[in-house]
Amino acid sequence: MPSLIAQVKSKLFIHSSRKSLHALDGAYASLLHGRSLDFEDLRKYEYGDQVRDIDWRATARLGTPLVKRHRAMRMHTILFVVDTGRSMSALARDERSKKDLAVLAAGALGVLALRHGDDFSLVHGDADGVRRRAPGRSEGALEHALRTIDRSIATSTAPSDRDALLSYVTRTISRRMIVVVVTDEAPITTETERMLRRLRVQHDVLWLTLRDADPVLDHTTKTIRADVDSMWEVPDFAQGDLDIVGELVAQAQADAARLAELLTRMEISHGVLTGQDDAVSQLLQLLAFRRAGARAAAPAPGGSLSPSTGRRSHARL
Repeated sequence: MPSLIAQVKSKLFIHSSRKSLHALDGAYASLLHGRSLDFEDLRKYEYGDQVRDIDWRATARLGTPLVKRHRAMRMHTILFVVDTGRSMSALARDERSKKDLAVLAAGALGVLALRHGDDFSLVHGDADGVRRRAPGRSEGALEHALRTIDRSIATSTAPSDRDALLSYVTRTISRRMIVVVVTDEAPITTETERMLRRLRVQHDVLWLTLRDADPVLDHTTKTIRADVDSMWEVPDFAQGDLDIVGELVAQAQADAARLAELLTRMEISHGVLTGQDDAVSQLLQLLAFRRAGARAAAPAPGGSLSPSTGRRSHARL
């Protein structure tokens, strides 16, 4: 099996440029608290660095922008809480694997954690149970974690149970961490809200929603689309029916608005990933919002024919 980290890193570089990785690097570093003021060294300014970190005297002396780097007083732990239930084996909004999008999201932030000397851990599971991997701080450990996500989703026969994942974290993990929840568009429940309130008190939380593929398209198709949980097939006559599409879009917007309102009220940073090609820019947008101190929903990207549905539209071809 090809290295998953290598695949993730390839997505972090756009047109053979390092700009996207540098931007993420700067945004990631600014999220962490507890960094010391102990000077370590100077390096060239990179896109995404904070202006306040520029050493103006050194910049004037050498004629190129330089920024100060400081030694961290303590490391941070990034806890990836990933839904690996059956619903995550469906298609994402870009009509590609939601499983691969989950691996990319966790992998990109995992790579950044390693570059900044932080460690990470993984909690994953479905309705059959929740499991946790030991913390790691190496590319080998990250590769194993990503393979665990990939394999668990691919082999899961149980439905997703997001509330059980959140409950596990609140009950078993007391040390404060940066918790990154990777989940799909399943509507939130009263239990979800209760667990989030507890989680927000204990940890710093980021919520990543992987947008589902539309079960009904606004154009006709000769392929079969089916829900991965119920195996119910979408009738051919529904494809291209704009009235049905309109109803699903309205429901999707209502569900998304409810989730966004809840997370914003709880001051939980949240973003939406629609596909692999846009995931890096969408992650950067989320981190930039946090860096600016605005714990609000990142705007959904435009350019699509119609918004995704908020129902559990785990369509597959």
